[in-house]
Amino acid sequence: MTRILIMTSGSHGDVAPYAGLGARLRAAGHEVGIAAADRFGPLITSAGLDFHPLSQQDPRAVAATKRGQAANTSGPRGTASVMRIGVDVLRAQIPEMIAACSTADVIMCSLSTLLFGAQIAEAQGSRFLAVPLQTSAPTRYLPPSPLGGRDLGPWANKASATAFGLLGQALFGGVVRDLRAELGLSRRARTTTARWTVLHGVSPTVVPRPPDWPRGMEVVGYWWPPTPADWRPSPELVDFLAAGPPPVYIGFGSMGVGRGERLGQVVRETLRSTGFRAIVHRGWAELTASGENVCTVDHVPHEWLLPRVSAVVHHAGAGTTAAGLRAGVPAVPVPLAHDQPFWARRLVELGVAPAALPLRGLRADRLGAALAQAVGAPAHRRRAETIARRIAQEDGAGRVAEVVDAAMGTCPVSATRRSGGV
Repeated sequence: MTRILIMTSGSHGDVAPYAGLGARLRAAGHEVGIAAADRFGPLITSAGLDFHPLSQQDPRAVAATKRGQAANTSGPRGTASVMRIGVDVLRAQIPEMIAACSTADVIMCSLSTLLFGAQIAEAQGSRFLAVPLQTSAPTRYLPPSPLGGRDLGPWANKASATAFGLLGQALFGGVVRDLRAELGLSRRARTTTARWTVLHGVSPTVVPRPPDWPRGMEVVGYWWPPTPADWRPSPELVDFLAAGPPPVYIGFGSMGVGRGERLGQVVRETLRSTGFRAIVHRGWAELTASGENVCTVDHVPHEWLLPRVSAVVHHAGAGTTAAGLRAGVPAVPVPLAHDQPFWARRLVELGVAPAALPLRGLRADRLGAALAQAVGAPAHRRRAETIARRIAQEDGAGRVAEVVDAAMGTCPVSATRRSGGV
């Protein structure tokens, strides 16, 4: 039995897909644990996985600070702010990471933790596998998603992604050097994805693999968060869904901290002007809306809810974007920062969304017009359903299991390299 440790950091959307991946690997016969912030213990253990808590500040409190607000801006400035916050968080987690990985045969890491996991794997002789939810490796064909997703042209796309990698190495360099010294390693760190096997948890239907990526770097398909076996929708939600036509869903996840009052006003004005029935997710913005045509909810599994709505208004995080595409419903993406503009643009380019509306400066008239088009134009629904059918044929977690089995010598796989990674 192979012992696998998955490390990740961040909000719910940065953890839930790995719980789904871990559950699939466990079903394939492996022993799987996840190291993540301590608040995700119930999510991870309910999937039948071992949980290794990593200490972390309350991300809502961090997001409400000036530093957190600076991080929630698009482009290089916001990305650098996120990384600086990450340096402090991950530095405090290093002893816990080392302990969590101590018995692992294979260490898998999200984008935010891969620099650390690679050093630990090198020190203890474990296999290492990068499993990011975003595409950030340099390529001519895609803009780097963490930098806002604007297509800069072939040369600039690759150059900006390379610069992003160098920025990460510079900001995290001191922490990595300290970690290597603690592990008894030389100062020279393994910090380039070109040497690793990298399996992106992204649908190739949504983001085809760039042809100039090196061998061993794949786009394998999404990993779906598990739905707890004992979860049941509230009677209020069930009754609301049954009381009329499919509503729209509006939620901004972990975005919008400190903007709840303004966003709530925009949402209320939009619903009054359009007459749409709506399910509103409170989220970190603490959205509020009321009326007989509105049902306000806390977390509801997307797998259950989104197929029951007519359109999804969301912040275009990687996880919510994937869930909406899986459900086959049109979208109105409202991105704020990080990789969200990249996914918002992909939704428009795929024909699933009529437009992307940046969260900053969002107005009720624009949101209402985009919602009316998303719901009323059959082309968006048809395109969403087509993509959902293609995604249903993909098996991203199965591909990861195949690579692990090949690395441990139990089956052959053509795209896996042993040197420098799995």
